[in-house]
Amino acid sequence: MDWSILLYIAAIVAAIGFLVLCVALAMTLNSLKNTLKEVSGTVAGLENQLQGVTLETTNLLHKTNELAEDIQVKSEKLNGVVDAVKGVGNSVTDLNSTVRNITSRVGVQVEQNEETIAQVVQWSNVAMNIADKWKERKAYQTRSTQSSYTPVPGQKRLPGSSDQY
Repeated sequence: MDWSILLYIAAIVAAIGFLVLCVALAMTLNSLKNTLKEVSGTVAGLENQLQGVTLETTNLLHKTNELAEDIQVKSEKLNGVVDAVKGVGNSVTDLNSTVRNITSRVGVQVEQNEETIAQVVQWSNVAMNIADKWKERKAYQTRSTQSSYTPVPGQKRLPGSSDQY
């Protein structure tokens, strides 16, 4: 009988152990249930926030696309301006090249005709001197004929004076 009592005691201990195990498992499952409810609420909140973020992201994406299209249009317009400026730059370069060619040609011509140019300058100076002398003589003659000096009766004349008065 000893064995049967031990067997009963072992069965009672096993039953109590199983009961403790079931109670512990029930408490763990209950705690897990509460945790899952909180996670479910958090996930629902995140879902709402995610919908808001998705809406904002969609709006931002639309604005970004509009800006990209606007930049594309303006870039195409700007390409025309850049081409025009490039054309002006090419024209200025061509003009500079032409001016350099003309300047070098004029320099060569001046060197070739240096003696002739010097003679022309000398003759021009001579002609200008003659014209100045001519103008001075005319002015003197005009002053001489315009002065109407009449001597006082009885006044003597100086030797070598002319009869202009």
